[in-house]
Amino acid sequence: MATYYTADYIMPVTSPPIKGGVVALDEKGLIVGVYHSSDPQLQDKKLIRHKGVLTPGFVNGHCHLELSHMKGKVAKGTGLPKFLNAVMSERTASQEAINQAMVEADKAMFAKGIQVVGDHVNTTVSAKVKAQSPICYHTFVELLGFDPAVADDRVDQARDIEYDFEPQRTSITPHAAYSCSKKLLRSLSDKVDANNIFSLHNQESDEENKFFRYKRGEFLDFYKENNISHDHVTANGKNALQNSIQFLPAENRLLLIHNTYTAPKDMDYVTRIGRDVYYCLCPKANQYIEGRLPKIQSFVLSKQKIMIGTDSLASNDTLDVLEELKTIHEAFTDLSFETTLSWATINGAKALKLDDKYGSLEVGKSPGLLLIKDLDGLTITAEAAVQRIV
Repeated sequence: MATYYTADYIMPVTSPPIKGGVVALDEKGLIVGVYHSSDPQLQDKKLIRHKGVLTPGFVNGHCHLELSHMKGKVAKGTGLPKFLNAVMSERTASQEAINQAMVEADKAMFAKGIQVVGDHVNTTVSAKVKAQSPICYHTFVELLGFDPAVADDRVDQARDIEYDFEPQRTSITPHAAYSCSKKLLRSLSDKVDANNIFSLHNQESDEENKFFRYKRGEFLDFYKENNISHDHVTANGKNALQNSIQFLPAENRLLLIHNTYTAPKDMDYVTRIGRDVYYCLCPKANQYIEGRLPKIQSFVLSKQKIMIGTDSLASNDTLDVLEELKTIHEAFTDLSFETTLSWATINGAKALKLDDKYGSLEVGKSPGLLLIKDLDGLTITAEAAVQRIV
């Protein structure tokens, strides 16, 4: 027995918006029909009407659920190296506090319309919460190890953590250029298959680029304060992206996260070497840490594959994809909601290889159903709010 929902518009995402359109879902949330209002198949159907726009559930492409207990603990605007120090020093908490914060964050994300999350872990603490959640999680087990001597051990440790998340979807991934040696990046070639999705924190701070180009800047202080050797690194005039991507297996999909200081020449480089890359933007976290946004128009003009993330509550006050879109639209007023909605839905689903089920309102999918209220037609407003329908 199907239930039929209609609104001022439905936005299937993979096809144009339908004014007064109708979407039909069965009792399990599977879409069994998408209709124009004049479709004769609707003549005897009872429609549930809403004011606003119906969309598929959101895909949060980048999060750290296990840091949810850190909300408000890290000062804003410190820059990345100082932020990293604060996270490492403030991360410790009781297991009860960590679990409670994760449960609350997971529930809040689902209530705010998030259907899929690409989540990053350094421990196994979030495994149980994810197993019991209505959200589909893809867990990225992060590798950290700037000392080349620890490369093989770190991959084996990540395998042990990954095991605790089975049968959930998982990948093993490097954290960032500034936290992984070239040897660690290379070791992944032999230890993961081509289906393993990589997710790399990229150019979140210009200090990353300064370190690799000139071996100067705040990362020198960061390494000294944390007793991390960087003797194996020689300034080579190349930025952080070029000092990481070339050492990862070429056939694997790669999600580049943040990209706050990624320039058109960086995108050209990625295109030239033929990598399968998605760029994940986390605007509120970028403002929280660095006080600036990526130059999003550069990504749009060069037709990059863009997705949206929230990052963690250590660097954000919400895990809310709609709030990320509002932040983007406030700064880039010429972007259409139709465009950014695709970033927040189907692009993220494709990046995580979950677009067979999520990311768009199409027959045969179970992407969730959201009502976006208080829009100006199809233009996003500061007052816009999301309500989960299914």
